[in-house]
Amino acid sequence: MTEPAGLRTADDDLLPPPDWAPGRTLAPGTRAAFGFAALAAALVLGRLWAAPRIGARELDAWTTIFVAICVQALPFLVFGVVLSAAITAFVPASFWRRALPSRPGAAVPVAGALGAVLPGCECASVPVAGGLMARGVAPAAALTFLLAAPAVNPVVLVATAVAFPGALEMVAGRFAASLLVAVLAGWTWALFGKGEWLRIPSRPHDGDGGRLEAFRQAMRHDIMHAGGFLVVGGLAAATINVVVPSDWVNGVAGIPWASVLVLAFLAVLMSICSEADAFVAASLTQFSPTARLAFLVVGPMVDLKLIALQAGFFGRRFAVRFIPLTFALAVAVSAAVGEVLL
Repeated sequence: MTEPAGLRTADDDLLPPPDWAPGRTLAPGTRAAFGFAALAAALVLGRLWAAPRIGARELDAWTTIFVAICVQALPFLVFGVVLSAAITAFVPASFWRRALPSRPGAAVPVAGALGAVLPGCECASVPVAGGLMARGVAPAAALTFLLAAPAVNPVVLVATAVAFPGALEMVAGRFAASLLVAVLAGWTWALFGKGEWLRIPSRPHDGDGGRLEAFRQAMRHDIMHAGGFLVVGGLAAATINVVVPSDWVNGVAGIPWASVLVLAFLAVLMSICSEADAFVAASLTQFSPTARLAFLVVGPMVDLKLIALQAGFFGRRFAVRFIPLTFALAVAVSAAVGEVLL
C-alpha cells in the first residue's frame, strides 16, 4: 500500500539526506568532483571555440613571448623577494629612527633615498610603512618610502637594464620619475594630509625570537604572491602581442596621450611585481618609450593588490585620497620625464 504524500516513517530519520538536498554541505570529495568536471568542461569548450581561431604561428609566438618573459624575470623576482624579506625581518626599528630626520619635510627626501638602497617589493612595502608609522616615523616619510622602495631599488634598476639592453635612458628615466613621484606624494601628504584620514597600525612586536620564522614566512608569501602575478602579467603581455589586432594597437600607440593612459591603466590591472614588470614593458614594442615608462612608473605604486593592501592597513578614507593622488602624479611625471629623456 502506498503511503500518503507528506507522511514520514521512522526509517526515514535513519537515512542521511542526499548530497544535493537543500541546506546540505557537499562533502570534500563531491566538491572536488564537481570542480574537476567544471574545469574539464571549460577546457573542452574553450578548445572547441579557440582552436578554429588560432593558427600554429600565432600559438608559437604566444608561447615564445610568455616563456621568454617568465624565464628572464624569475631570477630578479626571487632575488628581490629574498632581500625584501630579509629587510622586513632583520632591520631593527632603531635604524629608522636614526636614519630619518624628525621634521617631515626633511624626512621625505631621505625616505625616498632609503628606498633607492633598500630593496622591497610592493607587497612588503605596505606593512613596512605601517611599521614605520607605528614606531613614530612621520606618515609623509613612511608613505614616501612605501612608493620609492619597490620602484627605484637596485634590483629593479638592474632588471630594467637587462630588459632594455643598450637603453640606459630608460633606466635613468624610471629612477628619476619614480623617485620624483614618491617625494612629491610625500610632500603633498605632509602639506594637506589630515590625521583623521589615516589609520596608523598598532605598534608591532620587536622581539628577536621569531625573526628567522618571520623571514621564512615573508619570503614564502611574497614568492608565491609575486610569482602568480608574474605569470598573469606574462599571459596578458603575450595575449596583447598576439591576439589584439595590430591596427587597433598601432592606432592607440600613435596617439601620445592615449598610449600613456592605456599603459598606465594596464599597469594597474596587471599588478605585476616591480622586479619583473620591465620584461613585460619591453615586450610591448608597439608603444612609445614614454608610454612604456608610464607603465614602469605607475605599476609599482598603484595596482589592484596595492589598493587592497593600503585600504586594509590604513583605511578606506586614506586609500580614496592617496591612490588617485599617486596615480595622477605618476602619469604626469612619467610623461614629462619621457619627453625630456626619451
